[in-house]
Amino acid sequence: MAKTRKLGGSLMVTIPREVVEAEGLMEDQLISIHVKKVKLSGFGIAKGTGPFTDEFKLKSHIID
Repeated sequence: MAKTRKLGGSLMVTIPREVVEAEGLMEDQLISIHVKKVKLSGFGIAKGTGPFTDEFKLKSHIID
């Protein structure tokens, strides 16, 4: 996985050193890259808040 960066009007991806070494890549070498956008999940965002209760549901609908 790699993060894109802006360079002029283009996007650039840095290949991690471990991948370069494992694949034996060198500068100016023609390679093929498969692009797949990673979707971030919201899992864990509300960590520790606990489940909603019926009382909370009722309070959220009451207008003072």
